[in-house]
This record gives sequence, C-alpha cells and structure tokens, in this order.
Amino acid sequence: MEPRELGRSGLQVAPLAFGGNVFGWTADERTSFSLLDAFVDAGFNLIDTADVYSRWVPGHTGGESETIIGCWLKAKGRRDRVVIATKVGKPMGEGRTGLSRRWIRAAVEDSLRRLQTDRIDLYQAHDDDTATPLEETLSTFAELIREGKVRAIGASNFTAPRLAEALATSRRLGLPRYESLQPLYNLVDREPYEAELEPLCRAEGVGVINFFGLARGFLTGKYRSEADLGKSPRGAGVKGCLNERGFRILAALDEAAARLGATPAQVALAWQMARPGLTAPIASATSTAQWAELAGAARLALDAPTIAALDRASAWR
Repeated sequence: MEPRELGRSGLQVAPLAFGGNVFGWTADERTSFSLLDAFVDAGFNLIDTADVYSRWVPGHTGGESETIIGCWLKAKGRRDRVVIATKVGKPMGEGRTGLSRRWIRAAVEDSLRRLQTDRIDLYQAHDDDTATPLEETLSTFAELIREGKVRAIGASNFTAPRLAEALATSRRLGLPRYESLQPLYNLVDREPYEAELEPLCRAEGVGVINFFGLARGFLTGKYRSEADLGKSPRGAGVKGCLNERGFRILAALDEAAARLGATPAQVALAWQMARPGLTAPIASATSTAQWAELAGAARLALDAPTIAALDRASAWR
C-alpha cells in the first residue's frame, strides 16, 4: 500500500481515510477506540473530522468527534502515526460560524484542546464563506501555519470558480494555498466533481479526499428497497438512490464483486482509488468488522475492463 502525497503539502497519506463523523454519534467511545486502533494497525493514517461533528445529534453541541479522537491520542500515544484533518466554518451556534479571522483563531484553539494535540496536520475550510474576503481567511491560516498550529490547509464544499479564486489569491499574495479539496464524490454522485472540480484539481495539483465515498452506505448494497431504509440512521439519506441508475450501479458492483471475490463496498472504493488525481476517499465504519471490509479495498486492484463497466453503469452525461 503505497502512500500518496496530499497535494503539495508534504503530507503522506494512505489511499483510504477514516471518516470521524461517526465518533460520538453511531460509535461510542469504546467502539471508536477499537476502530482507530484497527485503522492504524492496518497501516492507514488519515483521520478526518470537524468541529461540528456531531452537533446534529439531540443534546450534542459539536466537538464530540474531536474529543474522542483526542482521548484516544492521549491514551494510546500514537500521534506521530496519524494525520489529523479537521475543519472549521460550519455553524457552531451563537454566531460561531464562517471563516473570519476572529472565528478561525478561536475555533482552532477549541479544536486543539479537544484533540489534545499541539498541531493540526490538515485544517480545512468546511464551507465557503463569501461574506469574508479570501485574503482575510488565507492570511489567518498563514498565521496558524507560521505558529506551528497547522501544517497545511484544505477546502471542503467549494465550487470550482471559488477554489480557483482562492488558489489565485494565494499566488498573488504569497500565502499558503489550499492543498486539498474535500468534495462529494462516489459512483452515484459523479457530476459535481467531474464536470469542473476534477480538471481544476488535476491542473493545480490539489489533492482530493472525497466524502461519502459509499454514498451514505448505498454502495455497500445494504439498501435495495424502501423497506431497507430503516436499517440504520443513515437509511433515509439514500432514498433518492433507489432508481434505475442506482440499481444499475448496484448490479455492476455485484458482478465485479462476485468475479473478484470482493464486496460491493470494496469495489466502489477501489474504483475511486484508481481515479487519477484522487488521493483518498473517506469512508466510515461503526464496527471493526465493517472496517476490516473497507480496508480490503486498498488491496483490490481493478483492471481496465472493470473500471470501464462501472463507468458505464454510473454514467451521468
């Protein structure tokens, strides 16, 4: 499993990242510790989280995921074996939102405290903030890099025009640039990334760590009818995939999985890992058995005919 450089950041990451949105939500602390141990023991290193995880849960205020990761880091002493990626910018309540200098400076201290670390390897703008000048946001990130609190920065949920504008602003002002993009991308959700973002990222050498690599679990094959939607808290989010194209994608995954002795989830992730310019898809698991299955995707090499068949089944043009 060869590591990949994330953009031009110098950060070396394994080709599959763990999505920490489950920590403190669908995975309690004990389960989260087991998942993180299994993840690192298998040779992976990029853990993605955000300050806002899991504020959507009744009774939560945000920071639950970072807190669990921080407790694990303190208990296990494995800080140098992982690349910690977190985010700022989503609403945290009481006006704590966006990418202003004031809020970034406050939010980074909160994240460092919860993570129980002195540095964030990849600090990402979780959402674009058109109300704050790019110069202000990027200058603030530059301060954090100079202070050693952040190693590299990335963007999430940016449009191609805004990412291009941010990269141009960094060049013009001599500021650190967004070295990674975190877009929605998988076999179901192809068009938003492939149409405009992919050409830009490849031309600029921006790394890509896409979220919802398994389309909220749809690409595992677990949801094949509306009766299946109640199988997990995420089930309602895949209802829109239950259509002709979605079933065509599942059929192609089933065929490839049977032929390769793999699972549909492994094939879906391996297809993403084989995409030129894509650094590492992000996927989540809520049990070590689930994680062991996902980890197998990194050892699965798809041949050209298999990739072409999946491309045809999921074609969006």
